[in-house]
Amino acid sequence: MTKFYLTTAIDYANGAPHIGHAYEKIQTDVLARHFRQRYDDVYFLSGTDEHGIKIQKTAAAQGITPQELCDINTAKFEECWKGLDISYNQFIRTTNKDHEAIVQKIFKKLQDNCDIYKHSYTGLYCSGCESFLNPRDLTEDGLCPDHLKKPEEVKEENYFFKLSKYKDRIIEHIKKNPDFIQPEFRANEVINQLEHIEDISVSRSKDSVSWGIPVLGDDSQIIYVWIDALSNYITALGYDPENPSEKFNRYWPADVQVIGKDILKFHAIYWPAFLMALDLPLPKTIFAHGWITIDQTKMSKSIGNVIAPKDVLDSFCLEQADAFRYFMMVTAPAGRDGNYSDLDFKERINADLANNIGNLLNRTLNMQVKYFDGEIKPEFITSSDNEIAKAALETVNLVKSRFDKFEVAEAAQEIVNFANTVNKYVNDTAPWSLAKEEKMDECAKVLYTVLESMRFIGALLAPYCPNIAQDIYEQLNRSEKAVDVKLDSLKWGEIPAGKITEKSKIKPVFLRVDSEIAGASKKG
Repeated sequence: MTKFYLTTAIDYANGAPHIGHAYEKIQTDVLARHFRQRYDDVYFLSGTDEHGIKIQKTAAAQGITPQELCDINTAKFEECWKGLDISYNQFIRTTNKDHEAIVQKIFKKLQDNCDIYKHSYTGLYCSGCESFLNPRDLTEDGLCPDHLKKPEEVKEENYFFKLSKYKDRIIEHIKKNPDFIQPEFRANEVINQLEHIEDISVSRSKDSVSWGIPVLGDDSQIIYVWIDALSNYITALGYDPENPSEKFNRYWPADVQVIGKDILKFHAIYWPAFLMALDLPLPKTIFAHGWITIDQTKMSKSIGNVIAPKDVLDSFCLEQADAFRYFMMVTAPAGRDGNYSDLDFKERINADLANNIGNLLNRTLNMQVKYFDGEIKPEFITSSDNEIAKAALETVNLVKSRFDKFEVAEAAQEIVNFANTVNKYVNDTAPWSLAKEEKMDECAKVLYTVLESMRFIGALLAPYCPNIAQDIYEQLNRSEKAVDVKLDSLKWGEIPAGKITEKSKIKPVFLRVDSEIAGASKKG
């Protein structure tokens, strides 16, 4: 059995999810659903990061305990992911007792290996990053470049990890493994950061931060965010330094870890160093996606432009998340920033899902009923040597190739390109004219070719739009689920002879948003 293990970053449980969080989870879910169409065993992990000073302070301000705050906000994340059809296999919380116990063991092993030492330190601490910053990393005004706030000068005695010890090994690994950091243009960024890397604090004084995992044997210290949070990717699998589980041995190393570009340093430098110190293999790929802006403006609570995914669904009266999922995946090329606006959303999903794909299926089925009473005869099943069949099979290979490079937006465009090709084929062959001219054999073969194309489109679209894809398959009278179709098994000519549909069963698989028909059915 071929396994594929993929993870998201774990979201900080200090507030509710917004569409930036959703972008990453949908992207990873689309990857997971695609690779389930290719591999026997796909394992998808997500979760929440629940320790640290921000949670401690927010909870205190609200008059509740940090654990209560985490419980409230984690429930919001889980509810949101359910509404967006995120199909993770496991959701980990860093307040899980099993996770906390293994993190303590990991910390102890690193101590025993002499990779962790205690050191008095005065540094510039950014509470937003939950990280000590080097003066050279600050803006000209001495501000954190991400949070635009002045770091606090902190003097503590903490435990430090010998990150500098692993600098050369990490650089060598990046250079020898071009797939390790994706997109490739991010690799030089990481190598440049490594040139000035220093040892890092991996604990905090309990006088400064009390909400965290205690260091075994030292009641004055709690384990700092990086060993705690980053270790979730292996503790979720049952990693134990003394006795790793079968599950860990099965799935580790991760095939891809999907993260935001703002935390690439921690995943491409800190995380590999921790794994090297633990004598564990590194993930095959760290994929860093871009940010989502709102109307070309970075999301900010102070500006008031933070949007929750449910706000989008509610504003367009969408009962399912497919359209939102699709738009979020096509808004940016791999690794680049994307933008959300209501206008872009309406125009893109109406063009691709309603007009292109949805209308193609709807008008073809209607012609099949009008001219042939919904019946397909054996002699009208077309062979795979026609140009559309060849394009369908080629599109499967193109989509697979795109996903192998985690190019989710580009893969969607390959599907749309094929749908455009099929639409052009319909317009060029004009089956309505063939029927009018009583060229019924030719008309029947054209319609069959289009219906077979829609079967391919449904399977390829399923990772993005599982509900729409299933509607396509049901209207094609398919017994299998679109999301379960194995791409390598897709062959031309598998819609059998017989009754495929009848007039009463034909309905649009996606209604145009803000149209009269959508308004009548959704907003009445």
